[in-house]
Order: sequence, then structure tokens, then C-alpha cells
Amino acid sequence: MTKYIRHAAAFCALLLVALLVNATRVQLFQAGPYDDNAANRRAVIARYGQPRGDILVGGEAVTGSRDTREQLRYERTYRDGALYAPVTGFASQEYGTTLLEHAEDGVLSGTDPLLAPFPLWNDLTRGRPPGGKVVTTLRPAAQRAAYQGLAGRKGAVAAIEPSTGRILALVSAPSYDPAELSGNGPAAKAAWARLNGDPDKPMLNRAVRQTYPPGSTFKVVTAAAALDAGVITDVDAPTDSPAPYTLPGTRTRLTNEGDGCKDAPLREAFEWSCNTVFAKLGVDVGAHDMAATAQAFGFNDTDLRIPFSVATSTFDTSVDRAQLALSSIGQYNTRATPLQMAMVAAAVANGGQVRPPYLVERTTRRSGSTVATAGSRPARQVMHPATAWRMRELMTDVVESGTGTNAAIPGAIVGGKTGTAQHGVGNSGIPYAWFVSWAQDEREMEPKVAVAVVVEDASANRGEISGGGDAAPIARAVMEAVLAG
Repeated sequence: MTKYIRHAAAFCALLLVALLVNATRVQLFQAGPYDDNAANRRAVIARYGQPRGDILVGGEAVTGSRDTREQLRYERTYRDGALYAPVTGFASQEYGTTLLEHAEDGVLSGTDPLLAPFPLWNDLTRGRPPGGKVVTTLRPAAQRAAYQGLAGRKGAVAAIEPSTGRILALVSAPSYDPAELSGNGPAAKAAWARLNGDPDKPMLNRAVRQTYPPGSTFKVVTAAAALDAGVITDVDAPTDSPAPYTLPGTRTRLTNEGDGCKDAPLREAFEWSCNTVFAKLGVDVGAHDMAATAQAFGFNDTDLRIPFSVATSTFDTSVDRAQLALSSIGQYNTRATPLQMAMVAAAVANGGQVRPPYLVERTTRRSGSTVATAGSRPARQVMHPATAWRMRELMTDVVESGTGTNAAIPGAIVGGKTGTAQHGVGNSGIPYAWFVSWAQDEREMEPKVAVAVVVEDASANRGEISGGGDAAPIARAVMEAVLAG
């Protein structure tokens, strides 16, 4: 009898060992495939089982979490959702995450290893620390000024601090409330269908994900290239610029919106935005040097992230002379995001140096202790310092007595450049109104803000004045908000 008991005990022990070996195999060696299996909802339930960390603007949270008491317990909420949607993006139980909610998901969801004081213990227990916080560089007053300035019109605004690259405002209109997509019920599905079917594309982040022909605002780049290359040595000397200008190798004649552009000096040509002068300047500079200057400003950079990706602004490097002439006035294949054009203005304001823009100042644990900071970002020399000072003069003239007078601010030095970008078949579309600018308080030593504004549905006036009339007042409001502190 004892023999049978020993055999049974041994068999039971063997079964126990087999169970332990199998459990070890499943938990240690096959955990990944099981975790990633679509039928496994444990990870999803755990993800929404605790409040998500918050995104902060001006020290205040613009996001939150709502306890639904359902299996996917916590649902994302947003304060002033439409105002900050181009920054936060959405965090949806049904449709995933976008923009900052996506780029900083590890911190916000609590899965970033840096949040855990004892990472190995969390790995063993499958626990996760509370979601952390993402502190942005945005200025609430500047963000609101940009949003209210667009007033529902299609367009975008980007504002940068020139000396650091901090993004102070990032607005896209029309916008949407990300909270509509937070849940997983019929309301979220209906909102998703409606927003994706809207021809105005409210979920498109026009400030960083849409490129436009920059029109005459690109003349900032062309003028800098001409000064750096020595094609222009005296901004007040007449240029050899016929009006109209026949594009090289063609019979196409390029004209201007106004008179007085024939042989106009660079200062006057910039102030009144003479197409003929700048088209010829681009050809005189040459494709190689024009492309080098554009790329130094940030065009053709496919790796820009803020921390989410930014659409590539383009300057075609394989063009003939006629195409180069059009490219040099912001047409042909030249395209830019509003953020890129804010970088152009910032480079002028910052003595010829541009710093990579960034949106996250630091990330913290829920307690407020810092996890990571933005750190120093190296500046890139775009143009000679002397060229930058010349460009500051030219941009200041535009605001003081040219097409950008609507951007003038009492007590401040303001430089700007208007632009009207033609588009559509045969340029039949309503032009895009552009304005790029920077501002410096007269009592300060350096400019505090650089801004780019594009308005898609501007008035049908095809002159440069549409950039000054439709976009410049928006830029002025944003600059005033920043200068007011």
C-alpha cells in the first residue's frame, strides 16, 4: 500500500513541477505574444484603469480624466479642447492617440520606465506608476490671441521664441473638441465619422502638418541668399531688374501688382514686394546657393519633430532657371508649414541663427519631480550676422511704411513681411494670405517672439495687401500678448 502512495505522491509532484515549468514558460518566455494578442484585453483594461497624466499650459492642466465606472474606467477630458487640440491631439479608447497625447504617451499613461522608482519590481508585479505630467512651452495668452484672431476662418498660426526655439502658440482653424472622441460608445463613433467627413478638415493640424506655397514671405529667404552671396552689396542701390521680367528660356512675362518695380533697390523691392526683382535675384544667386540657404533655414528637413512630426517644407533643388525664378518668390514647388515660416522670421530676429523649435519644456512625475527636460538645443547659423541685421532693417521698413503697417505695435520694434500665395488651376483659387513677423519691446535687448500666420480663405484681393490686411492683425495680437508677458 505504501508503495502505491509513494508512486501517487511522486506522480503528483511531477505534475506540480510540470505546472510550474509551464507557468514559467508562459509568464517569462511567451509573455510577449500573449500580451500582444488582440484577444487579450488585460493591457487595455490596465491602460484605462487609472487616470491619465495631464498636459500643462501656463502651469494649468488642459486635460483631465473622468471615472466612467465601466470596464475601461477612465476617459480623457479636455479644457478648452478646440483651443489646444493642435497641441494635445486626442487620446481615445477607440481610435488611439495623436500629437502630444501620442508622442508623450509613455509619460501620460505611466508606462515610461523613468516614472518608476523601482522598475524591476514593477516588471515583476505588472504594476505601473501613476501617469506623469507634460509641461508645454505655450503661452496661454498668445494661444488664445491666435485662436480668436482666426475667428473660425481656415488657417494657422505658429509663434516661436527666437532665442530658444520655444513654441509659444500653435493654432489651427477650424478646430474640434478632442473630448468627443475620448470614449468608445456610439457618440464617439458618430463624432469620428462626422469629423473625418467634414470638408474643412478640422482634425488637420494646419500649423505643422499642412504645407502651403509661402508666396512673397519667401522673399525673406531670397533676400538673405542674395546678401550672403554678394549679389546685393547695397540695399539702396538700383538693381538691374526689368519689369515685366521674362522668365529665362521662356516667353512668359512675370509682372507685379503695382508700379515702380523696374530696377528697384532691394529695400524698396522688399517693402513693396516686387516679384520681378526677387525672381531675377533668385536666378542671379543660382540654384545651388538658393537651395543651400533655404535648407539652412529648415527647408527639406525630413527629421523635424517637436516632439511629434512636422511635415517637410520643400524647396526644389533640381530646377531650371525659369523654375528657380518662380521658386524664389515662393511659388512653383516651394511649400512651407506655418511653423517653418515662423522659423524663418526667428532666424532674422536672432542674428542669423535658428534654434530647433520644441513644445515640451519638461516631463514630471505626478508629484511634480522632474523626469526629463528639453535641454539645450544647438543653434544653426543660417546667414551672416551682418545679413541678419540688414534683413531686420528691411522687415522693419515693411511694418513702418510698407505693406505690413497693420502689424505695428506702439512701444515695440516690429519687423514683418506680407505674402499672397496663388494656387489652384490657373491660379484660380482664392489666394492664401501670409504674414511673418517678429517683435521686440523697445526696452528689451532682443526680440521675444517670431510669428507666422496663414489665412486660407482671405479676401479675394490678389495684391500683397491681403497678407497685410487679413494676416497681419492676427500676428500683431499674438505679438502683443507675448510682449505683455
